[in-house]
Amino acid sequence: MVTTPLRTVAGGANPAYSDRVADDLQPAPATPRTRRRYPLAVSVAGALLVCCTILPWAGVDAKIGLLGSGVTTDVRGVDDTFGIYTLLAGLAAVACGLAGLLSHPRLAALAVVPGAVAVPAVLMFVTRGGGAQDRVSIDLGVLSVEQAIRFGWFAALACSLAVAVLGLLTLLRRA
Repeated sequence: MVTTPLRTVAGGANPAYSDRVADDLQPAPATPRTRRRYPLAVSVAGALLVCCTILPWAGVDAKIGLLGSGVTTDVRGVDDTFGIYTLLAGLAAVACGLAGLLSHPRLAALAVVPGAVAVPAVLMFVTRGGGAQDRVSIDLGVLSVEQAIRFGWFAALACSLAVAVLGLLTLLRRA
């Protein structure tokens, strides 16, 4: 063994240079940041679901053919009881995601429940029976009146499905 003021050169028992470099190329163990991805995703999807409840979900379009113009009326998600249920499910999903971020990541898996409640609530907004007047569209050539599903309903459905799937992925993720 040779020792100089700047370094020690050893012979024999030390591993080869390629063995030491190979140890540096091994993947690092999972950091706490990577274990928090699913809870963060659950929180974001829940927050988006809350935002989707204030968007228009349905509307009525009345158009006059001769003038080329018309009148539209929109119904937001929070204007209906099923929209309120969806709003509460989104808030619960945000709470589950934050609990997973702040304590144990598996707590975010509880977001499966609000996601599973929000999907039927969003679907029941469209499918519930309110009488024939809710399902009739009129087209007289000059005047046409029809109902339409707006983009907010589709966004709420996508976000509620995302909350349920992300909660399930959090549960099934390997520790």
